[in-house]
Amino acid sequence: MLDNLAKVRDDAPPELGVDVVMAVRDLASRELAPLVRQIDEGLYPEGVMRAFGRAGAFGAHLPDERRSTDLATAIRAMSAAGEYCLSTSFCMWCQDALAWYIFASDNDGLKESLGQRVARGEALGGTALSNPMKTFFGIEQIRLKAQRVPGGYVVRGLLPYVSNLGTDHYFGAVFEVEDTPNRYVMAVVPCAAEGVSLAGNTKFVALDGTRTFTVQMRDVMIPDALVLADPSDAYIKRIRAGFVLLQSGMAFGLIRGCIDLIEQTKGPLGHVNKYLDVQGEHLADQLAAMESQVERLAATPFESDPTYWRAVIEARLAAGEASVAAAHAAMLHCGARGYVVTGAAQRRLREAYFVAIVTPATKQLKKMLADMKH
Repeated sequence: MLDNLAKVRDDAPPELGVDVVMAVRDLASRELAPLVRQIDEGLYPEGVMRAFGRAGAFGAHLPDERRSTDLATAIRAMSAAGEYCLSTSFCMWCQDALAWYIFASDNDGLKESLGQRVARGEALGGTALSNPMKTFFGIEQIRLKAQRVPGGYVVRGLLPYVSNLGTDHYFGAVFEVEDTPNRYVMAVVPCAAEGVSLAGNTKFVALDGTRTFTVQMRDVMIPDALVLADPSDAYIKRIRAGFVLLQSGMAFGLIRGCIDLIEQTKGPLGHVNKYLDVQGEHLADQLAAMESQVERLAATPFESDPTYWRAVIEARLAAGEASVAAAHAAMLHCGARGYVVTGAAQRRLREAYFVAIVTPATKQLKKMLADMKH
């Protein structure tokens, strides 16, 4: 994978006030939009990500005794960036998820140290929960194993795809304790830790600017100070709704971007596009309904009722399916002008499939819903 760095201008404002979404929207139009094609080709938008962090994009949703958890603002901010670039909104989700893990834990020391830096975008990172999320729902075997040693755990294993990483980044991971079957521990792993190696040899059809690596862990020492939950069973149930709901921001931004592409074709192609079954107005109504439902669910992310969890899964499934449908519609509306390599419509279509296959993927969501019936 290409591994370039995008730089924002030196005059990017350090603080943009309390309106986080407006700040992200402004930064996205000024700093992100000109880089979208380069990011699609492999440019990692590190400067933009750090600017979003300074604007408060990665801190609004964090559990805090002084204020309520505000997932909705994080979702709207992600959506504002996603209108231009799904790679960047996905990196925002990775960052949001890492911060969510830290602040939803009982590790106060980590909250006050690394957690604050992640929330401000000073430390970047991602989430290696794709494999454990599949493990917990009977799809894969856990890939990371650990032995308990004085002061922490020694972890080994390989994870095929972990995103938003770099040599000085961090990621959240789950490993199984070898001498205690089905005992899982969740912790934060520094990419700079001895025994951690990153390999980026895969070329993706989209989202190549997300710094997605294969992560090899060879006897990596994870100190107790980096442990988020031990055991992690109850903790995973606590964070899972937020983990899933935050992904909605990627979908909503992409759908809104597709609606914009459809609107742009009305002048030159409206006389023939009007015969297409799906129009921008249809997508806008569907998007508004999905956003309303997700914001209702996001108001209580720690709800433990099974009915609530089912509604979260259904909302995520709808977002993924709607993303693919919206991108397909945008391609049909744009026609040949969207089918060239520089066309935005073909990029949005490639990006849309990622929303449908990133964990939890459409097929996993459908399995989860089917399992709930038994």
